[in-house]
Amino acid sequence: MRTDVMDYINQQKDLKDFIREQPQWYRKLMRNPHDLQAFEIAALNYHKKTIPHRVEKFTNGVQMASMMFHMFQAMNQQN
Repeated sequence: MRTDVMDYINQQKDLKDFIREQPQWYRKLMRNPHDLQAFEIAALNYHKKTIPHRVEKFTNGVQMASMMFHMFQAMNQQN
């Protein structure tokens, strides 16, 4: 693999972990180092760090907080 691509991957822990867990990307980048952007997108999807994943995580947190709030309101009304 080209040294500049390898250095770039080694600088970012998520990319380094992803290439260890998905070795087919190592072979793909060996043959075509210009696929680096596709590699990064695949790593983001794998680690669930894309914007839709973050929005979903935030929404789940808000729903959980809302449920807890309504539960506490119901408990206070009973007393």
